Amino acid sequence: MTTTLLRKDPNDVEALVHDMGRRAKATARALAMASGETRNRALRTAAAAIRAERATIAAANAQDLAEADATRFSPALRDRLALDEKRIAGMAAGLEAVADQPDPVGEVIGDWTRPNGLRITRVRVPIGVLGIIYESRPNVTADAGALCMKSGNAAILRGGSESLHSSAAIVACLHRGLTAANLPSDAIQLVPTRDRAAVGAMLRLKEFISIIVPRGGRSLIERVQNESRIPVIAHLDGNCHVYVHRSADLAVARKVVLNAKMRRVSICGAAESLVVDRAVAASHLTPIIDDLIKAGCEVRGDAAAQGLDSRVKPASEADWSTEYLDAIISVRIVEDLDAAIAHIEHYGSHHTDSIIATDTGAATRFLREVDSAIVLHNASTQFADGAEFGMGAEIGISTDRLHARGPVGARELTTYKYVVYGSGQVRP
Repeated sequence: MTTTLLRKDPNDVEALVHDMGRRAKATARALAMASGETRNRALRTAAAAIRAERATIAAANAQDLAEADATRFSPALRDRLALDEKRIAGMAAGLEAVADQPDPVGEVIGDWTRPNGLRITRVRVPIGVLGIIYESRPNVTADAGALCMKSGNAAILRGGSESLHSSAAIVACLHRGLTAANLPSDAIQLVPTRDRAAVGAMLRLKEFISIIVPRGGRSLIERVQNESRIPVIAHLDGNCHVYVHRSADLAVARKVVLNAKMRRVSICGAAESLVVDRAVAASHLTPIIDDLIKAGCEVRGDAAAQGLDSRVKPASEADWSTEYLDAIISVRIVEDLDAAIAHIEHYGSHHTDSIIATDTGAATRFLREVDSAIVLHNASTQFADGAEFGMGAEIGISTDRLHARGPVGARELTTYKYVVYGSGQVRP
């Protein structure tokens, strides 16, 4: 696939995206009408192509990384961009995992009969054409393409400009899968330009695109929400919290906090804030900070945290609501569960939050009252991932409350219609 970089004439970009939308809509019906077996064959062939072309994908990614290094990407952003053998193999495995999922298309999610004999069913169907706009991580290209294939939707993918070569190599493998299954390759298209005008063009393409799914930083999400003429499934920033309750087991708290923050700092499920109950701060905080600092994490905290451990740097007001995507965490000491919930409600992004507690009553209150897409008890926030939920893959973690919330997998990329069976009924 060519990666022509259109830069000079914005009208060229507008025309390019318009043509992509027209072609996507023309192919959407073919994908929607394909059998689940056919779509799964496309996915498995695409997975085999990724494995066969791993050297090509790695070379394309090396080109992206070289360009990123020239612009002095931070280590965390570079990590989001990088593909190694394990991540490429993971993309292929992810496609196969999506293929192994139950087919959401045609699933009957409601079935009842009215007194007049009419049988009414509610059936899952594809949405149509999805416009997916994302940053940095080229593996999202594979996940997004796979989930759209599985759910019977055509897709226009606008990946991060810094991952253009990697994404093009991955989409070429998806096209091989579609072609092998006798499905149109235009069902999955990658915008082949770094020009940011392409994003605006997609947001205006309501005659062709049914839903926009943005995945990236707050500035991207806010731009899409403000400018889109198309419904949006939003994936806001992940200011994720771990709350260490006064009943927390110290060993569990240490293990979970370290993993939640440091397993991979550049993903949206990484913990950015640690909230500690004052009753256990003296016994629990320093061992947790030991683990974090030893792993290379900077700790910023309030006056109480600084008073307990001199290694804690002062936190500003902005720290409490910052998604660092880096080896930095904020720490606040609170009086009790009520204060912890209030802190998370005020500063959090309603993405993913966890409580560490042996008190099941406190845990139950936290899980009920914290209004986030994902809430956990005694588990790392890094489980905020569609694959970890058994979905095979995800396009993102939706922080919306309408249509989809939490991990957005193939099932969440469908809508439904009503199918009504009669025997000659007429309405009086």
